[in-house]
Amino acid sequence: MYFVVKVIAGQERIAANMLQNKFGKDVNVPIYSVIIVGGMRGYIILEGEDEASVRAFITKEHNIRGILPQTLSQEEIDKLLVVKKTEQVVGKGDIIEFTSGPFKGYKAKVLRIDEQKSDMTVELMDVVVPIPITTKMNTAKIIQKNKEEQSNA
Repeated sequence: MYFVVKVIAGQERIAANMLQNKFGKDVNVPIYSVIIVGGMRGYIILEGEDEASVRAFITKEHNIRGILPQTLSQEEIDKLLVVKKTEQVVGKGDIIEFTSGPFKGYKAKVLRIDEQKSDMTVELMDVVVPIPITTKMNTAKIIQKNKEEQSNA
């Protein structure tokens, strides 16, 4: 059975490491795994035999605030652990928005693409003097596809 354990937000790894060390010392503990799911701030998941053994295992531990009353099914765990990778195809003329880096939040128009280096050259929009900038493709998301390419497709 899988149990959701509430921990101090941002302390998920520390709490998980403490619990791992704890069941490394005692072989008779009916806890089988500790799972940290990206995007679940303030929670970790413990796989254990029953709720009573999980509650006994987490008591008096720092950074742990309690256990949620409802368990998770194997299907729910599988959905949480699936890596969702979406590949975006950036094309010349697309409008992008930077999601990281010094230009985060800025919009730009794609001028050139270098597939081998995974780079793109863009021109910032809404600036007084448009300057071409070369950056990695993974620093931005597409907000509008090039209209000419859409009509040709």
